Parts: sequence; structure tokens; C-alpha cells
Amino acid sequence: MHLINLYSFSIVLFCIGLYITLASEDNTKKLFGLGLFQNSVLWFYIALGKVGGGIPPVLSDSTQQAFSNPLPHVLMLTAIVVGVAIIAIGFILVIRINSKYKKL
Repeated sequence: MHLINLYSFSIVLFCIGLYITLASEDNTKKLFGLGLFQNSVLWFYIALGKVGGGIPPVLSDSTQQAFSNPLPHVLMLTAIVVGVAIIAIGFILVIRINSKYKKL
């Protein structure tokens, strides 16, 4: 996928997630919007780490080529794990709140 398309995709996903989070009344939909919002930021940072024509930074004979930066990808793996845990806890809280107030 071309980098411009990846940036455009992350911006569109960002706007959709922000709209769902702010416009919906249901807590489950708000968590879904937050998930989209988080994924858009992850896509954006992963796109920032990609260098056009770059190769992975491993030992090679070529010193003339550009290298892709692996740090954003590693940081986003950590962010994915933390994000999944937060969304899971959020869904548990929504289920408990809905069952307490008889909305479920």
C-alpha cells in the first residue's frame, strides 16, 4: 500500500472513531469508537516508520541504501497489547454497569 494511501486511511479511520465516540449514547459504541481511534493512531505511526525503498536494518554488505526505522513498529506492538487490555476491561465495566442499571 502506498504511504499516501496509508496516511489517508489513518485520517479517515481517526475521524470515524472520533465521531462514533463523541456522537453515540451507548457505552459499547463509545468503546468501539475508541478502538477505531486507537487503531488509526497505530496505523499512522507504523506508516511513519516506513521509508520508501528502505530495507530492514540488518547486517548487509550494502551501505548505500536507506534503512527503515524499526522503533515505531516495536512501540506499536506494545501499544496494541495495552490497547486490547484496556478495551477488554472497558467492555467488562460496560457489562457490569448495564447489568447493575438493568440496561442489558
